[in-house]
Amino acid sequence: MNDEPHFTGTAVAPTGDSRKHEIDPKLLDMLACPLTKAPLKWSPATSELVSTAARLAYPVRDGVPIMLPSEARALEQDEFGG
Repeated sequence: MNDEPHFTGTAVAPTGDSRKHEIDPKLLDMLACPLTKAPLKWSPATSELVSTAARLAYPVRDGVPIMLPSEARALEQDEFGG
């Protein structure tokens, strides 16, 4: 058998708690907000990719980032520090 690790096709990997995930740092470096092209930040508390520039939070469902503005949640004033 091959004991080498393999890519599972998910954007996030479990951290022990099945509800909480961590984003792969390499993936986070490649992703950008589709509206502003600004970098995204990972929010482990909400499992969302956050664009402070667009004031939107993109969901991650079943390990897949949903990078559609129509699926994004508008951030509250205190969530983006503005």
